[in-house]
Amino acid sequence: MFRELNPLLHSELRLAVMSILVSVESADFVYLRKQTGATAGNLSVQIDKLQKAGYIDVEKGFNGRMPRTVCRITRQGVDAFEEYVKAISEYISSKPSR
Repeated sequence: MFRELNPLLHSELRLAVMSILVSVESADFVYLRKQTGATAGNLSVQIDKLQKAGYIDVEKGFNGRMPRTVCRITRQGVDAFEEYVKAISEYISSKPSR
């Protein structure tokens, strides 16, 4: 029987954000928007969901007069991401029963 996939990470945009953050120390909103191709509004909503789940930390501030949002993955986020990757790997590597 397959493991249940984490519904929070099974979203294409949230999975993309987590995939980026797991491989960098931090990423700002502009970088995440450019890499994912998401609209600012949609990305903002998905970042908020990941933050509320404890998967990422979000730091809001200013760079001069320009607002700046920086995201970092948390230990809990890394663990959830790794668990998701293991689960999806099991789906991919399983052989169909006949």
